[in-house]
This record gives sequence, C-alpha cells and structure tokens, in this order.
Amino acid sequence: MPRGGGLMASGARLQLLLALWTLAVPARPVAADAGDGGWQRRGPGAAAVAEEERCAVERRADLSYSEFVQHYAFSRPVILQRLTDNSRFRALCSREKLLASFGDSVVRLSTANTYSYRKVDLLFQEYVEHLLHPQDPTSLGNDTLYFFGDNNFSEWASLFQHYSPPPFSLLGTTAAYSFGVAGAGSGVPFHWHGPGFSEVVYGRKRWFLYPPEKTPEFHPNKTTLAWLQDVYPALAPSERPLECTVQAGEVLYFPDRWWHATLNLDTSVFISTFLS
Repeated sequence: MPRGGGLMASGARLQLLLALWTLAVPARPVAADAGDGGWQRRGPGAAAVAEEERCAVERRADLSYSEFVQHYAFSRPVILQRLTDNSRFRALCSREKLLASFGDSVVRLSTANTYSYRKVDLLFQEYVEHLLHPQDPTSLGNDTLYFFGDNNFSEWASLFQHYSPPPFSLLGTTAAYSFGVAGAGSGVPFHWHGPGFSEVVYGRKRWFLYPPEKTPEFHPNKTTLAWLQDVYPALAPSERPLECTVQAGEVLYFPDRWWHATLNLDTSVFISTFLS
C-alpha cells in the first residue's frame, strides 16, 4: 500500500479506537493530587506489574563528577539521587497543569516496537483522556501507541526551561530532551543508542539492561510487558538482565550502546536527556 494510503488507514482506525474507548470507559473525576500529580486513576483492568525482586543497579546520592566518570560513565548504569531540585518542573507536570498548558498541542505518538517508523499525530488532550490506559498484554508493539521522544521543542520550551538535568556531561556530546507520558504496563522494548539519563517525574519505571556484548532474546514486535510474561520467567540466572525500578525523583544513567527496555509500572511522566 502507498505510504499516504497507510497513514489515512491508520488515522481512520485511530478515530474508531477513540470512539470505542470513549463509549466503553465512563468518565471519572480527576482525583486530587496526593503526590501522584493526578495521574494515577486506577480501576478495573489496571495492569498488575510488580517491581523486581532485587534491584541490580547501584543507587548513588551526592555523586561527584569524577566518581561518575571513573566508575559509571563508560562501564555500567547507575541510579542518581538528590543531584538536582526539579520540584518546580514536577509541579508543572501534573495532569491538570499539562492539560491546561498543552492540551491543544499536537503530539506525535510512536508505536512501541523495536523497529518502527509509524507515527500518529493527535491532540495531547485526546491522548491523555482516551489512550492513556493500562496496556493490554496481548497487544503487539505496532498496535500500541506511545507518547515519548517526538517533542516540538519550541512548543514545549516553556516547560523544558524549568527542568534541571543531571549536572554531568561527556566530552564531545550535546544534550537533547525527550519527554513522555505513558500508561501502566506500557514501555519500549529492547533497543540501544548513545548514552543518556532518564528521570521519572511521576509514577515508577522498571528498567531491564544488558551490556553491548550481550544481545537480549526478544521479539521486535512484542511489547516489554509480553516479554516479561513470556520470555523473562524462562531465563537462566546468568541470562537475566540488570534491572531496577526507578522511582519518582530518581534518574537512571545508561552508558553508550547498552541494550535497554522499559516498563511503566504506573501511569508515568518522564524526561530523558540523551547525549549524542
């Protein structure tokens, strides 16, 4: 099918999904912010995804730049704590404030499979109100729409100017932000790229990581949730990834070319700083 026809068909299918979802799910009042920014709207059918049994990624508070370069920058992931104060940014990322500021903005959604170029443009308010629901474990990656990464930086600049990234950089790299909001059970399957930091603003995000020389076993069109349910339990201890759940306010650093997959345990708001 020609690319234009494919986009029209995708748009028609998305409108149908939105209509069906609106009919199937009754409107619910937004809960008061109890530390979750109003994002946690749990109900029947919410994905039951647990944290790992034991975090295998070191947590460091008050890490110096020299320690970061010597022990982590080129060799292994680390979770950073208390390096920046993003309380202002966090307040601006509540459900109420993001919808008020960017509800009428068009966001670009990506499908959640490893090798995908299909994109769908949608108003941010429509995404939040109609597509931000728990992941269906049976859905394939190319049928799962996910908001992360494709940000219009001029349009979102009023938000990003309040974000304080980790105070570490690598020689010869420049930083680029990737902001996202995603439902419980959603995530990005295994892939790799350059080094970066990823901070959870609201919710929790479980990470699975392999070093560059160890390619994980995964199907490129299966979601991370499907991988966790179908592949992960059969892995021998020596084949298990490094894993840990990053909590709100924590930042995970991953080195260059490390394989990683993510799984949002709650409705999550997050921002990554990619070094390229």
